[in-house]
Amino acid sequence: MTNKKLFGTNGIRFIPGKEYGLDFIVNMGLSIGSFFEGNNIIVGYDGRHSSPSISRAISAGLMESGKNVVFANMVPTPGIQLITKNSFDGGVMITASHNPAEYNGIKVISSTGIEVSRSDEDIIEDIYFQKKYSRKDWQGVGNMTSNSSVVTDYINSVIKNVDSSSIKKRKLKIVIDSGNGTQALSAPFIAEDLGCEVITLNNHIDGNFSGRGGEPTPKTLDFLSKSVVENNADIGVGYDGDGDRSIFCDETGTVFWGDKSGTLVGEHLIQKGIKSPIVTTIATSQIIEKIASKYDVEVYRTKVGSVDVSHKMIELDSKFGFEENGGCLYSPHVAVRDGAMGTALMLELLSFSDKKLSQHLSILPQFYQHKTKFSCPIDSRDSIISNIASSLSETIDQTDGLKILWNDNSWSLIRPSGTEPIIRLFSESDSQTHLDTITENCSKLINDLINDL
Repeated sequence: MTNKKLFGTNGIRFIPGKEYGLDFIVNMGLSIGSFFEGNNIIVGYDGRHSSPSISRAISAGLMESGKNVVFANMVPTPGIQLITKNSFDGGVMITASHNPAEYNGIKVISSTGIEVSRSDEDIIEDIYFQKKYSRKDWQGVGNMTSNSSVVTDYINSVIKNVDSSSIKKRKLKIVIDSGNGTQALSAPFIAEDLGCEVITLNNHIDGNFSGRGGEPTPKTLDFLSKSVVENNADIGVGYDGDGDRSIFCDETGTVFWGDKSGTLVGEHLIQKGIKSPIVTTIATSQIIEKIASKYDVEVYRTKVGSVDVSHKMIELDSKFGFEENGGCLYSPHVAVRDGAMGTALMLELLSFSDKKLSQHLSILPQFYQHKTKFSCPIDSRDSIISNIASSLSETIDQTDGLKILWNDNSWSLIRPSGTEPIIRLFSESDSQTHLDTITENCSKLINDLINDL
C-alpha cells in the first residue's frame, strides 16, 4: 500500500482532532528535526485556536530529535520566514493560511527562509512513514528558549526595502482589513511608519475569522470596498489568516485580484531598474507577459504554489514573483509571499507619481476572469480531470492540472486544490462573452463527471 501524501500545495493541512491528533504532530516534529542538519529551529504560529497546542507539540518532537527550539509565539508567516533566513537552520510555522477555522497546518522552512523543496518534503514524509527518527536520549534532548523580537524585526525589514521617504511625502490614506489574522500585528504599524493615515478593519486576532473569513477575495472584501470610498482613502488592502497574501482595492472601491497588483508592482520595479526575470504561476493572467514584453523582461511560469515560485526565483536570481491569489514575493526582503511587503511596494508605486490607483489599473490590457470551485472527493479529482483532457481537441498544458488554451487570448485551468477536497476552475479571456461560454462549458464538464460518481 502506498503511503498517503502528507504535503500539499503549501505544507501539511488537516483538521486537528479529526484527521490527525497530537501524536501525529509530535512524530512529525521528530521527523522534521531528523531531516534538518543544523541544530537551531524557530517555531511560530498563527491565530487559530488549535495553534498554541500544535506549536508546542511540534516543538516537543523537534527537541526529542535533539534540536534547540526558539519559540516565537504568534507571528505572520513571512515574519518567521525572514528570521529563519537571517538567523536559523530551519523553521516551522503552524498555520493553515486561508483555510476555514477548523483547519490547521505545518509549514517547514529551510535556512533560506523558503519552504523546503518538493523533494525535501518527500524525504520528511519517508522519515515519518518509515520511522527513521533521529531520537535522542535524555541527555541529548534539545532546549527551548523564546524570541519576542520577530515581529519588530519583520516590520523593520519591510520598511527598509522600500523608498520610505517618497512614501512619507505622498501622505497616503489606507484602509487595512487584517481579516482577524496575524497581519494585525504588523501591517498597520508598517503603514503608520511609512507616513500613512491608517484605518483598520477586523484588526483583532480571532481564530474563528469572524469578521469575513480567512480568505480575502473580491466577494469577501465588500466592507473594505465601502470603507475605502466612505473614508476617501487612496487604497485598501485585505490579508489572509497568516498574513502572506494581500488583495487590494483602489480608491473607487474596486477590488481586484493579485495578478493585476502583481503586474503593476512588477512594472514599477522594472521602471526602477530591476530587470531580472519575473516568476508567476500557470494560473496567473497573461497580462504580465503583455507588460513585461515591452521591457524585454522574461516571465517564467511554475505550478500553482508559492513554494514553486520561490524556488524558481532562487534558481533564476529573480527579484520579484507573484500569484493571482495575492501572493507577492520580493527576494531583497525574502523570496516568499508576504502581504505586508506587497502592500509596502504598492504604496511605493503610488508615491512615485500623482496618479490614483485606478489610473494605474486602467492602463493595463483588458482581460476578464472567472473563478469558481466544485466540491469533489479527493480520490476522484485526478480521474475527472483526466477524463476531461481526453475529451478535448484543443491544445492543453498539463504542467499543473489541465490548462485548456482556447485561443491566443483565452484559457481555462482545471486543477485539484492542494489543501481542500475541491476542484478549482479559473478562466480568462479578452472577451466577456467568450469567458462566459468557456466557463459554462468547463463547469458542465466538471459537474457531469462529479454527478456520475
